[in-house]
Amino acid sequence: MAILVDTPMWPAHGRLWAHLISDTDLTELHAFAAAVGLPRRAFDLDHYDVPAERIDAIVAAGARRVTAGELTRALIASGLRVRGRDRT
Repeated sequence: MAILVDTPMWPAHGRLWAHLISDTDLTELHAFAAAVGLPRRAFDLDHYDVPAERIDAIVAAGARRVTAGELTRALIASGLRVRGRDRT
C-alpha cells in the first residue's frame, strides 16, 4: 500500500496543482488526506488535488513522489481510476 503524489503541473486558480492517490483503496486515501489536513472538497472521484506548496509536507507525512505517468499507471492498476468520459 502506498500514497503517491505527482509533480505539480496543472495550473488553476493562480497556482500549480498535483494529484494525490492511493494505489490500494479510497479509505486509505481519505485517511491520509485527513491526516495532512486536505479538505474533502479537494477530492475528485479518484484523487485529491494538492497545491504545489503542500507537496513537501505531504511527502514528509509519508507520500511517495512519482511522475505523472507513474501515478496514472498506479491508479489504473489499482482499479480506482475514473476515466474522463465517466466524470459528470
